[in-house]
Amino acid sequence: MDGNGRWAKERGLPRIKGHEKGADAVKACVEGCGDLRIEFLTLYAFSAENWQRPKSEVLALMNLLERFLKEKTPELIEKNVRLQAIGRLTDLPEACQKQLHKSIEQTAHNHGLTLILALSYGGRLEIVDGIKSLLHEIEQGHIDPAMIDVEMFSKHLYTRYYPDPDLLIRTSGEMRISNFLLWQLSYTEMYVTPKLWPDFGKEDLFEAVNEFSRRQRRYGGV
Repeated sequence: MDGNGRWAKERGLPRIKGHEKGADAVKACVEGCGDLRIEFLTLYAFSAENWQRPKSEVLALMNLLERFLKEKTPELIEKNVRLQAIGRLTDLPEACQKQLHKSIEQTAHNHGLTLILALSYGGRLEIVDGIKSLLHEIEQGHIDPAMIDVEMFSKHLYTRYYPDPDLLIRTSGEMRISNFLLWQLSYTEMYVTPKLWPDFGKEDLFEAVNEFSRRQRRYGGV
């Protein structure tokens, strides 16, 4: 969800105002996915690298996350959205962790869209953690190394309960995947828009999905 900072800078506003406006875009995107009956939406909300940002901005982002979860959970329940999260969640401030777990529990019985927040997430870290998990299973004698294949490794990733993405949307014209779902994006279609994330609305989502629907996916075949 790129472009929050640039959106604020263009308007002479503090960066946090861009993040707050970006939260509105999240709401619009979730509603749009509901309209389209999309089953899974993963939002790269906070990367493991984002901890390197100025402490004041990180604190403001964590406060925004906690407030967003508190305010929007009733709407998620109303709209039948199930909340989930991936990443090194224990890196989050305790108050954020508590609210996140509370929101996940409160929406657990919903069966519409599954909204997955990637928090303190990094694709390389996920792969490293997956390897550590496999090594632990081998040490415990639960897995024979000869049994390891793509399917088994996938079951040791943060996303083991979810399908690989069909479509990756990059806002603000960025032409890279930025350490996001490195394993899972192997055959994902990419859609790049010059729009900054705070300006990304329902119609933009519909346009991206329409473009996706016109593509032919061959998965290496003919």
